[in-house]
Amino acid sequence: MKKILQGLGVSQGKAQGKVKIIRTREDFNTFSQGDILVTRITDPNMVLLMGKAAGIICDIGGMTSHPSIVSREMGTPCIVSAKCPTTNNPSTQILQESMFIEMCGESGEVHVIEKEKGAEEEHESDN
Repeated sequence: MKKILQGLGVSQGKAQGKVKIIRTREDFNTFSQGDILVTRITDPNMVLLMGKAAGIICDIGGMTSHPSIVSREMGTPCIVSAKCPTTNNPSTQILQESMFIEMCGESGEVHVIEKEKGAEEEHESDN
């Protein structure tokens, strides 16, 4: 797995899932249960999405910011102030829609998961 982001881990736990970048309210309808919520910062309008999220990653924030407090209450892994360690670009510029990642809400690390083609094809044939 390749580490692509480092941030401040504010809510413990590990999560794997598909990246869903939320920039506006129009993006809310495309969010599914188990997606990784990636946004600049959460606000009270996003609490329903936060409840569906496997994990939360924000460009900004600190230990007492909205995503930090709400994610700890919900028991959802969360990373704030997530940036690329080499370019210093924020998470919303580094992560891509539908990318499959693993995040750790303790260490603040985000890794890309390389799916094996054979395993993916095997899963599809099960359906």
